[in-house]
Amino acid sequence: MGSTSDKISGAANQVAGKAKQAAGKATGSAKLKAEGKGQEVKGKVQTATGKAKDAVKGAVDRM
Repeated sequence: MGSTSDKISGAANQVAGKAKQAAGKATGSAKLKAEGKGQEVKGKVQTATGKAKDAVKGAVDRM
């Protein structure tokens, strides 16, 4: 994946994860809350990966 698609996918996973957590909280489903937290963390990692790719590309471009 490119850095932009990593950041977009990451943001989408964070939003979906937060929604799952809210749904889990509203319905009392610990499983849904846990799935949501996992998806949110996955999104944060994807976003960080995209930012890291941008930083590396910027450093290489400056060489």
